[in-house]
Formats: sequence, C-alpha cells, structure tokens
Amino acid sequence: MWGDVELREIRAFLVLAEELHFGRSAERLGLTQARVSQVLRELERKLGQRLVHRTSRHVALTPAGERFRDEVGPAAEQLGDILRRFEAARETFEGTLRVGIVAGPSGGSPLLAVADEFTTAHPGCAIDFRDVSLADILGALRRGEVDVLAVRLPLDQPDLVVGPTLSREPRVLAVNRDHPLAGRSEVSIEDVADYKVGWFDTVPDELAEALVPTRTPGGRPIERLRPVRNLSEIAMLVARGDIVHLTVPSMADYWGPDITYIPVVDLPESAEALVWLRRTTDNKVRELARIARETLGE
Repeated sequence: MWGDVELREIRAFLVLAEELHFGRSAERLGLTQARVSQVLRELERKLGQRLVHRTSRHVALTPAGERFRDEVGPAAEQLGDILRRFEAARETFEGTLRVGIVAGPSGGSPLLAVADEFTTAHPGCAIDFRDVSLADILGALRRGEVDVLAVRLPLDQPDLVVGPTLSREPRVLAVNRDHPLAGRSEVSIEDVADYKVGWFDTVPDELAEALVPTRTPGGRPIERLRPVRNLSEIAMLVARGDIVHLTVPSMADYWGPDITYIPVVDLPESAEALVWLRRTTDNKVRELARIARETLGE
C-alpha cells in the first residue's frame, strides 16, 4: 500500500513529528485536529505500522515513527527544493484571477501585498477582487464565480484545498460602547456566556464553532439571539446593545466608532487563508499561492 501514500500525508506527519501536538499541527496545516488525526491514520494504514503513540494528554513517536521521520524528512525537503526550482521557471500568466473576499478586511494588507507581487510578476494578468456573501460563503467558489477565496479557518471540506495563511489575529469581543463589559481591559469566553451573541447558520459547522463556540470550556452554553446573514446586521445588533460578538481587531475600522473591542484571553488566534477547489486546473491559483508563501514567509 506504500505506493498510495500522498505528499499531504507525509507533510502532516512531519509537522506532527515536529510539534508533537495535534492542536499546533492542525493550526500549521490549516486543518482541524480531527482531520490531522484522520490523515495520520490513513498513512499508518498504508504503511502497515503505527507511527505515533497518542493518548488524551501525550503525543510521542513510536520507534517506527522516529525512523520514518529521519529517513523521509530529508527526502521531503529535497523534493521541495526540486519543486521550487521548477516553479522558478514558471510560465507567464494572462487574463484575470478572481479573488473572493468575505468582508472588507478579508486578507487585509497581506493579501494586498500578495496581489501586488502577483501583478508585478505577471503584468498581463489582472486580479479582480469580488465580494462574497456571508450567507453563501463557499457557494461562489463552488459555482465557479471566483477562482480562490480569502476566508477564515478552520475549513475541513473534502473538495477544498487550504492554502497559505494570510493573517493571524487575536480574538476580541465587540460590544456597545455603553455595555457593562466596555470598561474591561480583557474578558474570557466564560464572560461571553452571560450575554446573547449573534451566530451564522450559513457557514460550515467547523468554522461556525470556531467563530462562536456553542459552549465555554467550563461547559456553559453560549446563547444565540438568532441567525444573522451579514456583517452589517451584526454591527447594528452590537451597536444597539442587543448582542455581543466574537471577532478580530481588523473589523474595528470596518464597523465604526460605536463599538468597543475587548481582548478575549482564552480563545486561540483566528487565521485567514487562501482556499480553492481541489479539482481546479487553473495554474494562476497555484501561482498566487506560491507568491503568497514567498511574500509572507510561510
């Protein structure tokens, strides 16, 4: 079965072998922890050997895993060098590359820097930024209305490739400037459970849970007011004091002065990445991803 081993499985294993932590590995790979575990099990099944010993608190390589890491790691690095050299002799692209953005700050200045590098390298190819509705966050990509999407993670969809990370931001709580929490220097997710939040029922479950958890680590439910369809509606509800909202600092300029943003100390950073359809044959998409990795140092 070794002939069925895929590069993505080897990469996932090598990242896990370095981190020895499923959460950190998942973040680096742009996957969920469950997906990393699944990919690892597929690799172990194909090799017929257990590579990682894992319990609820501990991750360690087995002797076979250590041997596989030591022998495959240098080969994977050499293969990466070869592929990069081939990429250096890349073709020149023409036409238009359609990049979907979910909100005004999507991708932020990193995405603009990547776009500038792309158009400098390929002056005959324009980048067309297109607004994507929060009510159908992946629909435009799947229907072919955009070629690549700048979107929040995690996304664990079999038909999608999660590419290079554009940005990482801490989590903040958006509240009305007269809200009882507005004077706080920081809050925890347990504080959020005292108030209603708006939520999205139009995004994949794994992303919805990361944006607005259903429960706190202490087990308290987080009450949803009702589903919301767009970010403008969220902003109005927060400004009126009807809800609080878990978001990122870059939304501050987008939503205006009537809302205060308080750091949330016990939520992980929110990452945003380029995502495209696994079946795409458009090399412009992969060229944008390559330039993003070079420009942003991933």
